[in-house]
Amino acid sequence: MSQSTTRLTVAQALVRFLSAQYTERDGARHRLIAGTWGIFGHGNVAGLGQALLEAGEETMPYHQGRNEQAMVHAAVGYARQLNRLSAQAVTTSIGPGATNLVTGAALATINRLPVLLLPGDYFASHAPDPLLQQLEHPVEADVSVNDTLRPVSRYFDRITRPEALIPSALNAMRVLADPAETGAVTLALPQDVQAEAYDWPEEFFAERVWRVRRPAPDPVELAAAARAIRSAERPLIVAGGGVHHSEAEEALKALADATGIPVASTQAGKGSLRHDHPADLGGIGHTGTAVSDDLARTADLVIGVGTRYTDFTTASGTLFQSPGVRFVNLNIAAFDAHKLAATTLVCDARAGLTALTGALAGHRVDAAYEAGYRAGKERWERVVEAAYRADDDSAVPTQTQVLGALDAVVGDDDVVINAAGSLPGDLHKLWRARSPRQYHLEYGYSCMGYEIPAGIGVQQAAPDTPVWSLVGDGTYLMMPTEIVTAVQEGLPVNLVLIQNHGYASIGGLSETVGGERFGTAYRYRADDGTFTGAPLPVDLAANAGSLGMEVLRAKTVRELREALAAARASDRPTCVYVETDPAATAPPAEAWWDVPVAETASRQAAVQAREVYDRHVADRRRHL
Repeated sequence: MSQSTTRLTVAQALVRFLSAQYTERDGARHRLIAGTWGIFGHGNVAGLGQALLEAGEETMPYHQGRNEQAMVHAAVGYARQLNRLSAQAVTTSIGPGATNLVTGAALATINRLPVLLLPGDYFASHAPDPLLQQLEHPVEADVSVNDTLRPVSRYFDRITRPEALIPSALNAMRVLADPAETGAVTLALPQDVQAEAYDWPEEFFAERVWRVRRPAPDPVELAAAARAIRSAERPLIVAGGGVHHSEAEEALKALADATGIPVASTQAGKGSLRHDHPADLGGIGHTGTAVSDDLARTADLVIGVGTRYTDFTTASGTLFQSPGVRFVNLNIAAFDAHKLAATTLVCDARAGLTALTGALAGHRVDAAYEAGYRAGKERWERVVEAAYRADDDSAVPTQTQVLGALDAVVGDDDVVINAAGSLPGDLHKLWRARSPRQYHLEYGYSCMGYEIPAGIGVQQAAPDTPVWSLVGDGTYLMMPTEIVTAVQEGLPVNLVLIQNHGYASIGGLSETVGGERFGTAYRYRADDGTFTGAPLPVDLAANAGSLGMEVLRAKTVRELREALAAARASDRPTCVYVETDPAATAPPAEAWWDVPVAETASRQAAVQAREVYDRHVADRRRHL
């Protein structure tokens, strides 16, 4: 019997295919590719551009971006807000449009977040050769600039013939929907192939559901994990982003309630427990709280749930110092579960935590241990209050007082977004997360410029939720372009723009490693050639206003509170601009972070920094 076919271009077929893809978990269905971001050039305008136009908004919504990297960030913010069950695609032209995707792709893959990248590519036929923006490799003629996306993609293919799209598109969906494999997926599309017609089997366009599995723990692994926990005197849970992706927050709470095991969180995992839960200790690691890090140093068992154990979490291998400390890692990815020579529990976070709660029935930590960490939590809450408090409402606010003012304004479901600079450390230590998705820190790649486009993606995913993108002046100057997109789409993202005249975070780090804040201030050159003159007369608030935002300037703590409240009540994109007092009011780091210091130097600052560095390095452990 002959197979029914439809004649379409490759681009038209791809758009139609993507519109029929769904995920399903726990009986709830979501569009896998809910929309496509695009900037058009000669490499995709006649292919995917025409296909999106022909398909229409109901089939495949189109979003216009201003910067290719920013489009990926927006798509990543969207996917994270929806727990990786729905994603977006990004199409670009060839050349710089395609290579601008690399940073966003790395961010997505490192953070295990799905995004589909559809860059244009050179002619598969090599008919016009070389063509505009082509990289001519002297040895490998099939190499293009899109190959820069290979190492940062979880799946990559170049579609050089129409029929090759079928297996590749199916593999792309498989990876995007797989919680253990997901990340950036790249289908490079030569511009001639995009426009080439082919007779496609109708089955290719049938509705397809990709079930997002919740694998249960292996009984043997579960028993081993339960034995390890029952035998531990000072267990500590480290909650990572996998708790959120699996929607396992209630399962984690049930385990903590039943056993009394305290919970510290990574940047991606913060909010796994509500801040006022008795077992929630806040952040862990270099930017963690004192109570979390104190417990980590004496813990005899660390239970990692959905975490990658980055150097910020482990304090570069110096945090977990108990001589007999062991690890149990619950993770859907075996790659992460095996870190630190752990007893593994390779499974879905919700399924694993629920099974552990059952296996630990009747077990609870010692009352003295529980009382000790609760007292530590109370002490840290007083530190937070002191950092947030402003005794003079007419004073210029410090950065932590900005967070205190925001804390007083937000509702339980507001989303606070940040990625880089000094804010991540302050937020990890101090922010009181009130709901699972309130705390949105991109700290796997810590990418300056992520916050504003991610705010757009989150706002698309949660239209009725107040969204706050927190940025410093350095981050703002990296990528303010998507303000225009927020204005165009009528997305009421709130931007809190903190002016501190340079790279405050790196300036502080530079000082501690003997760099003397070299090259970190936004200032005029002084007579000696260094950037130590007067601050640059840059008006970032005026810039945000020129891009279409409503701008509220706040000079005092009182004005800041009023501006934040007005921004939250606004129905349009709003920027709250505040210049902060540079005085350091955040509590210092409670754990080390390894940034190598010059082993030989003539400047005294570097010599002294190296002495401190050598003392810390001596504390590093390899957990084998």
